[in-house]
Amino acid sequence: MTKKTTKTNLNSTYNFNDSWEELLENKAFVNAFLSDVLEDYIIKQRWYGGKASKLKYIELSEYFRIQQHGEVYYGLILEVNFEEAFYQHYFLPIAFVSDESFAQEDRILPISIKNQEGFIIDAINLEAFRKLVFERIQTATPNDQTRVQYHKSLQFNDEYKSSRFMGLEQSNTSIVYNESCVLKFFRRIYANKNPDYEMSRFLSEKKQFKNTPAYLGSLSIVDSEKDNITIGLMQEMVPNEGDAWEYMLKELHKVFLNLETKNIDIHELPETKLFLRLCIRDVSPRIIDWVGLNLFLKIQTLAERTAEMHIALGSEFEETAFTPTHFNGDYTVWLKNRLLYQFQNRLNTVENNLHKLEGLSATLAQEFLDNKNVIRKRLVNFDWTKLKGERIRVHGDYHLGQILVKDDDFYILDFEGEPESTIRDRKVKQPPLKDVAGLFRSFHYAIYATIFNHKDEYKHTQDELFEAGELLYKYFIGVFLKTYITKIQDANLNIGYSQERIFLLKYSLLEKAIYELGYELNSRPLWAVIPLKGITNIINH
Repeated sequence: MTKKTTKTNLNSTYNFNDSWEELLENKAFVNAFLSDVLEDYIIKQRWYGGKASKLKYIELSEYFRIQQHGEVYYGLILEVNFEEAFYQHYFLPIAFVSDESFAQEDRILPISIKNQEGFIIDAINLEAFRKLVFERIQTATPNDQTRVQYHKSLQFNDEYKSSRFMGLEQSNTSIVYNESCVLKFFRRIYANKNPDYEMSRFLSEKKQFKNTPAYLGSLSIVDSEKDNITIGLMQEMVPNEGDAWEYMLKELHKVFLNLETKNIDIHELPETKLFLRLCIRDVSPRIIDWVGLNLFLKIQTLAERTAEMHIALGSEFEETAFTPTHFNGDYTVWLKNRLLYQFQNRLNTVENNLHKLEGLSATLAQEFLDNKNVIRKRLVNFDWTKLKGERIRVHGDYHLGQILVKDDDFYILDFEGEPESTIRDRKVKQPPLKDVAGLFRSFHYAIYATIFNHKDEYKHTQDELFEAGELLYKYFIGVFLKTYITKIQDANLNIGYSQERIFLLKYSLLEKAIYELGYELNSRPLWAVIPLKGITNIINH
């Protein structure tokens, strides 16, 4: 028995005589819940990734109980369908609250259950829910075969004390427990184990890689298709001084200020070749005087940690998801199809946004269009038969923002992979130099972002600062590569011979810059100069 008001907004109340434990069996409730009320709620959430598309309708794909000692919450898997004929899945845990003062900003649906009025809300807002999930992971039994599966590592033996939201994340929601561990709830979900869970557990438990947050536990469900879907990942909380992106921006600001305080003539600074490997002692004293020894030492440490991550990922010979493999025809077809499609998309974006660009951005954009056949040929020119190195599971979205700074060391996190890629694509084994190229693009970004963010504070012209920045970029790459390649070769991870390595780096840098171009043109055209300059550097090298 149900009765429902005709309006679907937060001022109307839905009345149901079912108990909370039976509510999801009631089709009238499900229809009311999936109405435009839920649509209005979802499109306002930071974690909702469909903002650029037009939402058509929402279906309830799966639901399951998250419960303990008679305390029941529901986990929903929502299928969001779009006018553009595709769909996405999202995880939403729900709770019923009757306290009028609670969760005023996060109410989804006003509802009366057995004459008790209240609201359906996102359960993550409730400390009781957060505590329950913590305790279910804490008391998890090995080889859980139930539909809702909790897992804990041997390292996890904490008691619940407190919980709080971590902060302003875009795609997930993280909860800090006891100020010592973090549970990341994945919001956008896939019919498969999340790569972040797989990589975190593998590196932490199987390889004892110390420079990533330790894996502590997880929450997953087995759906009606028998797919194992990762809902939550529990990891150690690493005390830190922020991420490497913020660290690099601060350091680079000092570097550019040094041009004036040390009265450096940019045109007189000694050059170096792109991809030439450099020990710090090979770097000209004039460059060291300008940049400072500390920043180069940090680049070396970052190279070591990156190499150690790849060595761990490339040293598995039992678990097939992580065993190294060679290049072959299937990989090449997958790579070319993916990149040619992306390149065509970026060409269209540049043509449609050319009128928004000016100065160097406009010049480089026109050069990009003029060189489209040259770039396309570069992408097609991937001959796997000439490549002797190995492919391994990689980070996949490796940049300075995915790295924490702690004391004089670095910790690598967020192994979910590239947001635009499918879950299957994120698990494809790639050359480890793809991660290295991602980090190099991040160096390039940090240099240009510093110039853009402080241009009024520097006395040099923007063109002079770009010239100094490009030179600095080449020295960063040289010092990184020397440390990285030496460590990789000492561990016998095969990343190919010298020419092969440079080919893969250039190919991956071009791929990454093309990927970035779409984002910049759609979000902040002023910054399109950064990927465009990156593309020019590779094409003209």
